[in-house]
Amino acid sequence: MPNSRLLWATKEELSQRYALMDQMMEAQGVDVLAAIRVDGGLAFIEARAKCRYCQHAGVCRRWLLGDGGRRAADFCPNVAFFRSCPRLDS
Repeated sequence: MPNSRLLWATKEELSQRYALMDQMMEAQGVDVLAAIRVDGGLAFIEARAKCRYCQHAGVCRRWLLGDGGRRAADFCPNVAFFRSCPRLDS
């Protein structure tokens, strides 16, 4: 039986992934306070969980470093949620 602990992110990996999520929300023009209020906070918790287990961290990092403004982040499992919470000044 495979060891499921091998799939668990380390503390450092979690910090890096949450930082990527924060950067992606900024790049997508997300109103963070509005996002936190969706479904009483449950949607944001779900988005954090998707980010925690996302298989696209490398793609996300490269997108944020390189062409964040040139094309959509369609690889991101949270992109629809992010787009549903735009900042009014965006």
